[in-house]
Amino acid sequence: MTDQMMADHWWWRPGWRPGRTFLTWHLTFEEQEDVHRLAAAHRAALADVPGLTLVPDRWLHLTMQGLGFTDEVDAATVDRIVAGATDRLQKIPPVDLTLERATVHPEAVLLTGAPAGPVAAVRTAIRAAIDTVMPVPEPADGFRPHVSVAYGAAAGPVGPVRAAVDLVTAPPATARITHADLIVLHRDRRMYEWETYARVPLAGPSDRRPHGPSGEAS
Repeated sequence: MTDQMMADHWWWRPGWRPGRTFLTWHLTFEEQEDVHRLAAAHRAALADVPGLTLVPDRWLHLTMQGLGFTDEVDAATVDRIVAGATDRLQKIPPVDLTLERATVHPEAVLLTGAPAGPVAAVRTAIRAAIDTVMPVPEPADGFRPHVSVAYGAAAGPVGPVRAAVDLVTAPPATARITHADLIVLHRDRRMYEWETYARVPLAGPSDRRPHGPSGEAS
């Protein structure tokens, strides 16, 4: 493992180009102070390590399920999927998620989310909603809940990244997931940034209101 290298996460993957936006379902963490605490501890530890993009609290996310590029999926299709997801997620209770100290992967530094089962159930409901309207993008298997606190921004040795992460002593963070967001995502500034297309609540009391297709910034 000593010769493993970090890679630049921001290469242009197939279909992506400057200015192009993508619809995808995420879990987001705007008001989750405990998650922000753990992320901040990792940002502090990694601040002097070159070749990384550190993710600010505003853009912390747990990737759930892609939908498609905005120039390939029409608004009527998207709204039907949102309606189907709303019906299904109303049957799923809020999720209590624990985020552990980070692990290092070749393109990112990740907080692992557990237990995986309840988050996977939210994703399964979203996929079922998509399936009633259009073919479901992305495979069902291989999903591992995680939140990236840093991305590789250049090729370089992994050792300094691992060493910095090993210095983090902050305890795990907990979050209560009460909604899933359909977002319009871009990566033009070497960061995943988005506007919220729809916020869909899970079952149970919540002070977060669903948003319609207004494009309101998250």
